[in-house]
Amino acid sequence: MPDRLAFPRRAWLAAALLPALRPDPARAAPLDIPPASLPRLMERAPSAAGFAPAGWMLEEQAAGDLDGDGRADLVMVFRGQDPALVVTHDGLGEPRLDTNPRILAVAFAEPAGGYRLVLQDAALIGRRVDPVLTDPYEAQGISVARGSFRLQLGRFASVGSWGAERRTFTFRWQDGGFALIGYDQFSMQRNSGATQELSVNYSTGRASIETGDNESTATKKRWVTLSQRPLQVLPQIGYGLDFRHGVPGVD
Repeated sequence: MPDRLAFPRRAWLAAALLPALRPDPARAAPLDIPPASLPRLMERAPSAAGFAPAGWMLEEQAAGDLDGDGRADLVMVFRGQDPALVVTHDGLGEPRLDTNPRILAVAFAEPAGGYRLVLQDAALIGRRVDPVLTDPYEAQGISVARGSFRLQLGRFASVGSWGAERRTFTFRWQDGGFALIGYDQFSMQRNSGATQELSVNYSTGRASIETGDNESTATKKRWVTLSQRPLQVLPQIGYGLDFRHGVPGVD
């Protein structure tokens, strides 16, 4: 599992401590979000950019051996560039909301060169549809290490909630799919400063829960043994910020 969480925790905590605006009773109704179409990526390409369909851009990529053959594979995030999916409004939050969807993809390096697509998923990252919530996906949100890849998501609201959190999913290629072997979640209440750090190892069936306070270095940590169950594969996860980790007694 990652050491703590693989993001700049101090900088993020400082931002998270900014006061949240109180909910406005006059807040406008939910935005009318246009539907978005999801293209099929290329089956094979010579590079990461070669998988992008027309009207989409390669937003980020990470490389490393995921299938154990000694060649560097690719984890990629693509995002649509349709200007019709940029919604403008005069309510709370960001006035120009880019609702273009993202696609997470993985391609394995082939012996003769180039790459072969083995995964395409648009659910885990999800679309940004609420202007008072920050973009769930930030730069350097994917990484490859020790034969697995990680994806990070975050939730931060400027209106209506004191909570803020980071989630990290760790996937490993096994039995023909990317199994979720690890999950890490750091959450904080910005009004009280209370923190909770959850680290789950689904391969061993163990999880640690560490609670504390942003004003103190003192923490309390306990361990939980999970009920045995088959590992979930990436397409079963759905939207990452709605994921239920399965640790009893932990939000």
